[in-house]
Amino acid sequence: MPILPRRRYAEPLLLLLLAAVARSTAAAPDVVELILLTGAQEKGAVCLDGSPPGYHLQRGFGSGEHSWLIYLEGGAWCDTIESCSNRKTTELGSSKLMEAQEFEGILSNNQTVNSDFYNWNKVVIRYCDGASFSGNAEAQDQDGSTLHFRGLRIWQAVLDELMEKGLASAKQALLSGCSAGGLATLLHCNDFHARFPKEVSAKCLPDAGIFLDIEDLSGKRLMWSVFNGTVQLQNVSEVLPKDCLAKKDRTECFLATELVKSITAPTLIVNSAYDSWQIRDTLAPVGSYPGQSWLNCTNDIGNCNSTQMEVLNGFRKKFVDGVKVVKDKKDWGLFIDSCFMHCQTKYSISWSSQFSPVLGNMTIAKAVGDWYFERSKTVKEIDCEYPCNPTCKRTG
Repeated sequence: MPILPRRRYAEPLLLLLLAAVARSTAAAPDVVELILLTGAQEKGAVCLDGSPPGYHLQRGFGSGEHSWLIYLEGGAWCDTIESCSNRKTTELGSSKLMEAQEFEGILSNNQTVNSDFYNWNKVVIRYCDGASFSGNAEAQDQDGSTLHFRGLRIWQAVLDELMEKGLASAKQALLSGCSAGGLATLLHCNDFHARFPKEVSAKCLPDAGIFLDIEDLSGKRLMWSVFNGTVQLQNVSEVLPKDCLAKKDRTECFLATELVKSITAPTLIVNSAYDSWQIRDTLAPVGSYPGQSWLNCTNDIGNCNSTQMEVLNGFRKKFVDGVKVVKDKKDWGLFIDSCFMHCQTKYSISWSSQFSPVLGNMTIAKAVGDWYFERSKTVKEIDCEYPCNPTCKRTG
């Protein structure tokens, strides 16, 4: 059964209300128009429906003229012909339905909001393939038309076009993305790093990209089912680490907890150990428990009873165990908070505002900046169990 994408990545209502309040008192984020990839059909780099993929580019200025941030959009996956067919009628499967995007959070050009990256060249690559920019196949849709699974070609072709537009002369570069885009960041991190000379500081910042292979409350492995279907249907193989494939099957190698073992480029993982999307959609989805017994808990972690918190803390333990390998990796970083959230870098409210989660006296923005620019010897923060961090109560 496919996990359907939710707009705004299913953030808690409180966070969205706080964001609205914060934005009402701050400068409005820039709206950046969509650019369609040149020669997409000839390159075979197309969205699910065959339309050209798109991206949004905001040029850097001043000291950031030769610095680039590439951000990969998220939005779940499609793992069956039916789910991909439905997806191609949305902006997550067709550029015909894409619109301009607001740039906020790490994408903001407001120095107060985004002091380290505000004047960089910033790009959002839109997600329209349904396999974290990694598939390479095609199939016949139910109506006889073609479903194009060309995420890998989209990644390659858009990066090539950006290299021609100035990325090739970057002095600093950062690949990021959230949710399915966070997983894509891990999948493409080594390739991104390899595109630049050694003297270029090229690093990776996956946000909410660590998805666990766990059983839901009824014993079903939903995440595994979706990933396995996606990998098989869309022929995900070329992007997977060869050292992993030598020992494990493709679906295992698509898991972030395996990918991190093969990534050599400097990487900082931003994630909640109580990832709200996974708790709602893969740990305690509707239908995996009797009646509405978990509904209040999955809508707001503050409503969870002691028995439910034991389950959530079990999820947290598996998550922390899954990223422990990073603690011994040089030049890597961790910002693992205990806030009930999903995707934190792309929203100003969680990136750097008065409502931002704080770990080690650092907001997410400060932690990322200190790690990227090596202002701190190490940034490896793992939060304690909910509700020990009072800054989480600001957002979720």
